[in-house]
Amino acid sequence: MINKRQELPWWQKYTLTLNEASEYFGIGYKKLKVFIQENADADFILWNGNRAQIKRERFQKYLDEKMNVI
Repeated sequence: MINKRQELPWWQKYTLTLNEASEYFGIGYKKLKVFIQENADADFILWNGNRAQIKRERFQKYLDEKMNVI
């Protein structure tokens, strides 16, 4: 029997890939990637090797508090 990996909806995930975060937050992938590179030590980024994961709730809070336009 093949186990099918169950995917959580994005709004239930703790972290999002850059592709998921781009779609979820409505920010272009390239713009988000540059933003992550410029803020690599931010608390809303979880690094898995050289791959960034966005901590969804922390990034949302950051955007609400700090950003008008990226």
